[in-house]
Amino acid sequence: MGDAAQSGGSDARGDGEFEEVDLTIVTLRFDAADDAALLAVLSKYVVLARMHDGCRNIDLCSSVTEPGRHLLVQKWATPEHQRRHFDSEVMVDMARSCVGLLSAPPAIDLWEATSAHDLR
Repeated sequence: MGDAAQSGGSDARGDGEFEEVDLTIVTLRFDAADDAALLAVLSKYVVLARMHDGCRNIDLCSSVTEPGRHLLVQKWATPEHQRRHFDSEVMVDMARSCVGLLSAPPAIDLWEATSAHDLR
């Protein structure tokens, strides 16, 4: 698996020609011991992390079938942007703030963008 994935599918120019989109996608799954406190930490993190250089988007999703389970889906322009972010104070602060709020360590995964494109 490569760090960055390419897939066709974005007609961002509006001329019928599709552009290749490079994405580095990371998911972080959290299972809460203290759901309200964890959501506060993750919500703050999302707002701050979206401002980082190379961030395409970060979504916070909450499971309907597993109460207290939350998923962050991060899309980065390059593997380097993603790596720099993981070493950033925002990421470290979020991790520190999760101490005592989780029922298990977070599950972190790196994904290839099999089919991904920009809507704009």
